[in-house]
Formats: sequence, C-alpha cells, structure tokens
Amino acid sequence: MTAPLIDLRGITRTYGAGENAVQVLHGIDLSIAHGEFVAICGQSGSGKSTLMNILGCLDTPTGGQYLFEGRDVARCSADELAALRSEVFGFIFQRYNLIGTETALQNVAMPAIYRGLSGKLREGRAKHLLDRLGLEARATFRPAALSGGQQQRVSIARALMNGGRVILADEPTGALDSATGEEVLRLLRELHARGHTIILITHDAGIAGQAGRVIHLGDGRIVGDDRVGSPADAGVPLADAVDRGAPLPAPGQAGAVGDLAAAFAMAMRSLRNNLFRTSLTLLGIVIGVAAVITMLAMGDGSKAEVLQRIEAMGPDLLVVRPGAPNIRGSSDVKTLTADDGKALEGMPNVRRVVPENGKGITVRFGRNDYSTNGVGTTAEYPVARSWQVLSGQFLTDADIASYAPVAVIGTTVRDAIFTEGENPLGQSILIENVPFEVIGVMSTKGESAFGSDLDDNVFVPITTGRMRLFGQSHVRAIALQLADMNRSEETVAAVEEVLEARHRTVDFKVRNMASLIETATETQNTMSLLLGSIAAISLLVGGIGVMNIMLVSVTERIREIGIRMACGARRVQIQRQFLVEAVMVCAIGGLLGVGFGFVAGYVARALGSPVIFSLPPVLMAFGSAFAVGVVFGYLPARRAARLDPVVALASE
Repeated sequence: MTAPLIDLRGITRTYGAGENAVQVLHGIDLSIAHGEFVAICGQSGSGKSTLMNILGCLDTPTGGQYLFEGRDVARCSADELAALRSEVFGFIFQRYNLIGTETALQNVAMPAIYRGLSGKLREGRAKHLLDRLGLEARATFRPAALSGGQQQRVSIARALMNGGRVILADEPTGALDSATGEEVLRLLRELHARGHTIILITHDAGIAGQAGRVIHLGDGRIVGDDRVGSPADAGVPLADAVDRGAPLPAPGQAGAVGDLAAAFAMAMRSLRNNLFRTSLTLLGIVIGVAAVITMLAMGDGSKAEVLQRIEAMGPDLLVVRPGAPNIRGSSDVKTLTADDGKALEGMPNVRRVVPENGKGITVRFGRNDYSTNGVGTTAEYPVARSWQVLSGQFLTDADIASYAPVAVIGTTVRDAIFTEGENPLGQSILIENVPFEVIGVMSTKGESAFGSDLDDNVFVPITTGRMRLFGQSHVRAIALQLADMNRSEETVAAVEEVLEARHRTVDFKVRNMASLIETATETQNTMSLLLGSIAAISLLVGGIGVMNIMLVSVTERIREIGIRMACGARRVQIQRQFLVEAVMVCAIGGLLGVGFGFVAGYVARALGSPVIFSLPPVLMAFGSAFAVGVVFGYLPARRAARLDPVVALASE
C-alpha cells in the first residue's frame, strides 16, 4: 500500500499549564492520502482550527506523532517547519489574511519571496495565477479596494504560489455571501480535480458534503469518518495540470542577493506606507548626523584658524620676553637688552636673532590721525617671521646703522591714513610728530593667536625707534629663528642658561612656538571631541527613537508577521526584514543628515564662523547612523522573528 501523505498518531494539544491547562485535542488518529479532498467538520470549540494549525505546521502538538510523507514533524526545527509551509502547504483563511498595505499582486507573490524565487519569475507566476482566477484587472489593487470574493480568490492564488500541494482552507466561505461562497467551493473542487490535496475546515455540514471524505470532530475527538469516494478519485497528477504554463518554483533561485533585495523592497513599501511615522523616526537621526558633521567641521575650522594665527607669528621661533615666568604683570619689567640678543647670536641651532622694541604711537598723514603700535626691529624681521613685503622694501642694515627715519607700515595702518588707491610709498608721515618716509607696505597677516591685529603695526629701525620714538634702551622681545624645531627644547635650555648667567636671576621667560602649537592642537582636539560627543549623544537619542518606533511597528504588525510565517517565512527572513527597515531608516536619515550638516556648516561659514569640511567626519557620522540602525533595530527584529505563528495570526 502507498504510504499516507499525512499520518497523525495519538495527537494531543494542551494550552496552559497546571490548574489552568486546557486540553483541546484528545488523541487524534488520522491518515490523509495524496490527492484527497477532506472536510473536517465540527461545531465551534471542537478543535478543528487547532487541528488545522497542527496539520499546516503552524502549531506543534503536545503529544503524539505527526508524520508527513513518513517524516516525523516533531523533529523538525523552526526553519524546517517554515520550509514545509513554504514548499507544501497553502493556506486559505476565513478572514483572507491579506496584508493591507500590499497590492493583490504583491500578496500573491509573497510566498515565493520566502522560497527564494527571483523577482521576475515571482511576478510572472503571480500574474499567471491572478489571470487564472479572473483577477488580472485587480492586480494593482489593495485588499481594501477588493470585494470579499475577490480577496478570497487572491488568498487562493497566494496558496498556489509555491505549488500548494496541500491546500488548508479554514472556513473559506464563512465571510462570503452564498453565491460568492459557491464560487470559492467550485475553485476548491477544480483544484482537487487537478491533483491538490484539499483539507477543508468547516462547521457547515452542507459545505462539508462537497468533499470526498468528512471527518467529524467533537470535543477534540474524531467522532465520525465518512467517505464518499476513495483516494484514487483525486484526479490528474498535480504536475500535469495545476501549473501548466507556470512551472513550480525551485527553492533558492534568487540567492542571498535576491533575498536581500526582496527584503529592501518590502522595507521600502512598509516605510512608504507609514510615511508620517517614518519621518518622525528619521528626524532624530537627521539631527544627530547633521550635528556631528557641523560641530566637527566647526571644530576643525576653529583649530585651523588658531594654528594659522600661531604660525603667522613664526612657526620656527623661540620668543624671549622680560619678566619672571608665572608672575602676573612681570612682562612690564625692563630686563632684556639688545646686548642680550647679541649674546644669543651664534648659538647652536639658532639661525637668526631679531630684537624688538616698541610701544603705542600716533601716526598722522594729512588730516588723518591714527593710533597704532610702533615696532623697532632689524632687517631680518620679515625672514624670521615668515612675512612678505607687499610693496616697496623692508628695513635694511644700512637703515639700522644710520638711524634712518624710514618706516614700513601694515595694511591696517595704510587703510586708516591713506585714501583708497593712494600710493603710500615715498610719502612722509608723522610718527609722534617726527617725520618718517614710508618705504614699504607689509602683506596682510591677520590676527595673532592672542587676538591682536598683526597688520596694525608700523616698523622702524630699532636704533631710530630707541632714540627718537620710544626713549628706552631695553627691548620688549627677542625672537630666535631655529634651524631645527625638533631640537627646540634643547635650544630653550641653552638660551635659559646663557641669559640666567648674564642676569644672575630668572627675570625672563622663553616661549616655544612649537610647544604653543602643540598645546593649541591638543586643546582644539579636546574641544572637537567635546563637540563630537555632544552631537553623538543626539545621534544616540535618535537611535533609541528608532528602536522604540520599531518595537511599536512590530506590535502593530503582529498579524502581518503571522501571515508571512504562514507563507513560509523563516525566522531569519522575518528578522532580516525588520532589521533592514531599521537600517534603511537610519541610512536615509544619515544621508539627509549629511546634507543638512553641509547646509548648516555653510550657513555658519557665511555668518563668519571658521568651518572646514573633511571626509572622515562625514563617513564617521554616516557609518554611525548605519550602525545605530543595526544595533537598535536588532532587538525589535529579533522579537518579531520569535513570535509564535498561531499567536501572531490570532492577533487583532
């Protein structure tokens, strides 16, 4: 004898435990052959729906043995049960169980997604089935736009999508009028005639009479088994009839890439169908990513500006100033002289020694008076300070030696006392009522690291300034240009040793510009880290929002998850779909955040803030948004994947 397709031996099903335990099925013994049309009939509460769930591998029995083609179903894993639902069973529900946000075509094609059929074959087969059932004009309609009969025909097409060797129909006419119900029964008879095994669940004895065999259930037991025909009456073989013109899909044709593409397509539809909620979810990620990019760009810009100002003062300098270190007001002490500068000349690693003197002065040209800063220095000042002359020339050694009344002015001074377009070279200006000839204009230098305007200076020979302007022999600073900044600490120690020996005390301080640059860099890096951390917190908050929304989404879509599981979705596929949704929300939010971050940065730049964009922060911000989607989407996705199919289908 041929082995039965389905063989139930002593099947029991109990819900709950202890005193609350309720046994629904009591030792069911049932065999169903290939190609039979079986009706399971009974009143409400008789256990027929529970039996159908066990037959369709949506539920597992508490006791007994379920053999499908000789295979013990109890030994199957969750994914193996999903594979059986995908490759063998097709479900037709009383409430249709169509996904409301999907079109008829998408609902029908869904089981083939979980079997791995490629998109092109999926769509072609779904259209073929809808055409066979007279729904070709309704393929793009959503369930809400279809009548009850049309929705049930869509569910029949979905049941046939993967072949539907066994069709499990649970009260398929219960929600239909009599004429439409008869149409559905006619379709079931046609499917049986073409070789499908039909298991019809009903409480109506008249409908049950349509089958070749009627199983009567009462209080969870089989109380009758009436045969009208025999298994041999099943009709033509399934492969010869039901799918002529549309071959049965082979599992896994689409591959991993196709599975992922299908998950992305479903995720996009889900996000589009909940556009307002998706937009609110995006908002947190957009703000977080934009904040990271903007704040880091402003931090980099501020860092670059500070370093530029320090370097404008001379990046390879040691600057010696009067006064004891770490004592407020000590810079007013007159302890440095030009002779100290001469004593430092010729030291190892010292390329140039440039003394500076000066104080606040008043400059006059014509009717224009301007208060600025006077600097008495030597001919090597521009080289030591890496400062170019814009026009004319700088002071020469001859000017220093002859106490020449000549001056070189900064661009701020030029703009203050000369009219636009007027050439200052060769003009005679009064400095503290002493006439000086302008021989040069320095190029624009900008602000120093301490906020002073470097272009607001007038340079005169140090000898002339000491005798005719400043009236003092001491110097306010001695700048030493070094040959090798890597040896700056060594040179600082040597300079301190020479000056301490000359002064017999420490009444000076040496500022190492390299150390100043290093300190400023560390400070700005710390500030950038602080700004980035603040922005990262907003990104974290956005991620928590994503997780919260996804958990809400899972709760709202429990029934949808049950439908997908009934269509053969494995746990990993359910988890992948919800994880892809979370990742897509964060990825889209990340892209929008990058755009808004650049816009905010350019606005800040237009308002005068220093802003420098670079690729690493952008990649970091977008990568963080992507990671947030993975991390915060995992828990909701895992929860969705672990739902019980029966419980999920029963959810409202």
